[in-house]
Amino acid sequence: MSERAFTGFGEDFPHFFDGLEADNSKAYWDDHRPVYETQVRAPLLALLADLEPEFGTGKVFRPYRDVRFSNDKSPYKTQAAGHTHGKDGRSSLYLHVSAEGLFLAGGYWRMERDQVARYRAAVDDEGSGRSLERLVRALERDGWSRSGDQLTRAPRGFSPDHPRIGLLRHKGLALSREWDTEPWLFDARAVDVVAEHWRALAPLDRWLHRHVGPHVPDATDRDEAARR
Repeated sequence: MSERAFTGFGEDFPHFFDGLEADNSKAYWDDHRPVYETQVRAPLLALLADLEPEFGTGKVFRPYRDVRFSNDKSPYKTQAAGHTHGKDGRSSLYLHVSAEGLFLAGGYWRMERDQVARYRAAVDDEGSGRSLERLVRALERDGWSRSGDQLTRAPRGFSPDHPRIGLLRHKGLALSREWDTEPWLFDARAVDVVAEHWRALAPLDRWLHRHVGPHVPDATDRDEAARR
C-alpha cells in the first residue's frame, strides 16, 4: 500500500467548531483561521485525495454560508464538508466533520421535476421498486438513516395504500450515517472507515443512476433562467 496523504484531523478541530458555534463571527474566524486551515481543511483535502483512486476527484465546499435568502445571517458553516461524484460521474457521495464528529451520506438529496417523475415510475414498477425497497431496508438495518425532501401525503396519481408509498413520497432520497468524535478521526484509519461505508452505498448509487439519472433541462428551465 502506498503511503497515505491523510494522517488524521488535528486534535483541536472539535474545539474549533465548538467555538464557532458559540461565536459565529468574523472576529472568531480570523483569530482561529490557522486552526481551520491546518487541522480541518488540509486534512480534509488529504482524505479526499486518498479516496480519489476509488471514488474520483473530491471537492471541499467553501466555509462561508449563503445568507442571501436566509433569516439566519451567521456567516460561517459549522462543519467542513466535501463530496465526490465518482470516476464515472454517477455516484453522489458526501462527508462532513463538525464538533459532533463525522457524517457520511450518498444518494440524490434533491431531485428536479424530470428526475422525480422517473424516480416515481421506477418505484411504482414492481421489479425496480421492490429492488430499491430491499436495498434501502438493508442499509437501514446496517445503521443508515433515510432522508431527503419528501411529501407529507401520497403524490398525485398514487394511492395512499401503495405498498411502497413511503418511498414514493420522496422528492429526494439519501442515506446517511454519523459517528461521534472517535479516536480514528485523528489518524489514517478514517480513510478506511469512509471507504468502507461509501462502498456500502454503491447499490443505491447504481439504482439511482440506472432509473433516475441526471437532470435534463427543458424549455421550462430555460424560461426560468431567462427571467432571472
